[in-house]
Amino acid sequence: MGPPSEEVQKQWRDKLVGKKIVDSPSDHPEHFSTQDLPQGPQAHRVIAPGNMYTQDFRPERMNVHVDDDGFCTHIRFG
Repeated sequence: MGPPSEEVQKQWRDKLVGKKIVDSPSDHPEHFSTQDLPQGPQAHRVIAPGNMYTQDFRPERMNVHVDDDGFCTHIRFG
């Protein structure tokens, strides 16, 4: 399976960058629940500063990078 289309990647960037990533649904518009991220094997992972993670390349996997406060700074696929 390959990476999502450029349009899908842009949609995810628009949805996530600048939002706080939380574990459960929230009524706050600046928050985004991990339950609303792509699900399934290797579908997504949230990477915080200092977290260890594997360097394996999975084009379909969305890597959500957050800052120390849990706000999304950028996303990458792979």
